Amino acid sequence: MSLVMEQEITEIERDSRWNSIVKRNAAADGTFVYAVRTTGIYCRPSCPSRTARPKNVSFYASPAEAESAGYRACRRCNPNGQSLAEANAAVAAGACRLIEGAEELPKLDELAASVGMSKFYFHRQFKAITGLTPKAYGAAHRAKKIRAELSDQGGSVTSAIYGAGFNSNSRFYERSNEVLGMTPTAYKQGGKDADIRFAAGQCSLGAILVARSEKGICVITLGDNPEELVRDLQDRFPNANLIGGDRAFEQLVAQVVGFVEAPQIGLDLPLDVRGTAFQQRVWQALRDIPVGRTVSYADIARRIGEPKAVRAVAQVCGANKIAVAIPCHRVVKNDGALSGYRWGVERKRALLEKEAQA
Repeated sequence: MSLVMEQEITEIERDSRWNSIVKRNAAADGTFVYAVRTTGIYCRPSCPSRTARPKNVSFYASPAEAESAGYRACRRCNPNGQSLAEANAAVAAGACRLIEGAEELPKLDELAASVGMSKFYFHRQFKAITGLTPKAYGAAHRAKKIRAELSDQGGSVTSAIYGAGFNSNSRFYERSNEVLGMTPTAYKQGGKDADIRFAAGQCSLGAILVARSEKGICVITLGDNPEELVRDLQDRFPNANLIGGDRAFEQLVAQVVGFVEAPQIGLDLPLDVRGTAFQQRVWQALRDIPVGRTVSYADIARRIGEPKAVRAVAQVCGANKIAVAIPCHRVVKNDGALSGYRWGVERKRALLEKEAQA
């Protein structure tokens, strides 16, 4: 092989675009296309076809440029049209609207038939895009409606249950702890009579407070002063029974602190995650980010099938009440710079440094 050819291969392989092709990075779709001289075809970076040899590859800024150079579009990845991933994201978004507009959750085979897919393929694609199964998405949407109905001080608990789409009181009460973390009456009264255990401690990031409902951990907060964290918890649950943690609960707090100090050990604890269907999709996508990795807000928006919802994703990250367990600190700006963090940018930097070392 000639020295010129070796230099050509080295230049291409060092190009960040080549790395996107090798990894079939869907996030790079739309930023460039690549053409293969031996086939006369150009593709999007995520094309599932066998990876071409670097020496045969050329990069183009757009499909129009590739076609002007004499290349034709790949039929497999459709680089001058809608990708399969984009088409599936559109299908999932349409299914979400159907679920939200239905009085009762449609059956899986009905949803799949409405978008022209088999129920197994639809179920797999819906979960991959939204982070939730269709059933879980419907449950999250219904939970949002019941919380809104219960927050209406003029209505009764019964009217709220029926208004949210439940066919009977008994059916909802069977699942009230799962949906609300407490009984509907307690929720309507600001957490009245609901037991929430908590304990505050210290870690390398400062003060830390962990609180748990019957369903799971509902709060992990960081700050400078443990007394301030306790007051903040009281403001969130003004009518709940806040119970100081005993020795067993303090062991749970120690687990959380241990995870902060050594993130590689993981944190496998039940969470009481309350939010809208959109919020739950974002938070689930955050939990899927591996330790030591970072992604952008745009990456998260694409992962949940809402590529234009970058600002909404950022707002959901800011609304996260469960620090480190739902790792919103792993989301950064497109250029890799650190953005705002509910508990301070310096804590965000310290967490990322710990995870990078791990």
